[in-house]
Amino acid sequence: MKSKKTLSTSPPSLSQLRDHAVRAAHGAGKILLRYYGKKIKIAEKPDAGLVTQADLEAQEHAVKVLQKAFPDFGFLTEEAKPIIRPSPGRWIIDPLDGTTNYVHRFPMFCVSIAAQWNQELVVGVIYHPILDETYTAIRGQGAFLNKKRIYVSATQELRDALLTTGFTYQKDEWLKKEMAPFEKLSSVARGIRRPGSAALDLAYTARGVFDGFWERRLSPWDIAAGIVLVTEAGGTVSDFQGGPFQLDGGELLVSNTQLHPAMLESVKK
Repeated sequence: MKSKKTLSTSPPSLSQLRDHAVRAAHGAGKILLRYYGKKIKIAEKPDAGLVTQADLEAQEHAVKVLQKAFPDFGFLTEEAKPIIRPSPGRWIIDPLDGTTNYVHRFPMFCVSIAAQWNQELVVGVIYHPILDETYTAIRGQGAFLNKKRIYVSATQELRDALLTTGFTYQKDEWLKKEMAPFEKLSSVARGIRRPGSAALDLAYTARGVFDGFWERRLSPWDIAAGIVLVTEAGGTVSDFQGGPFQLDGGELLVSNTQLHPAMLESVKK
């Protein structure tokens, strides 16, 4: 008689978590490319952007791959209800970050997958399928782009910095609040970009393309993988007051460390 499978409470191999996350992200990315530029089903979520057939199928694929490899893990995904398990492990998935870009054929979108263990982010993977770029990071082991080590920039002054941000889908007082720091930093920084994918903003900050990023009203799946990347690439992560970053806190400030104090002065409430 076969014994029942017991719940694993020992930490899994982080490299195995990364490798399966890469596999899941690449498979999801293939689905996104298959639908890219074609007519697909689109729905609008109240104050939360769009969802498409591609989002749903990519998410289904990623969950299936990871569930098979780590059946004890829970899931927090953008397009479905959370799957809660007693295991200390959890996957956080955005199958298509940058859905509006995707729908309009603007090629800034990605798959974002992070792994948590005991509520700590330990693995981050972001896959940019259009450019076939795979960003990976393991806690304590550095950040990589297509297996090549990456680091945040060395920019010292805001006047030399290229920053990035994003805005809420809500066209109310929240948008006015977000424009205030945008105006302050625009008057100082060399430039500010708004590509429309928080996950890619973080990946590009981790590789030193952007020098800093800030945004509020974010969801965990938007940023979980990117946080691991930036941290492992040598960057600094906080809330808008300079306090510890909270995955459910809704606001995020990221920089190459040198620029953090100056950016904080512009985004503080």
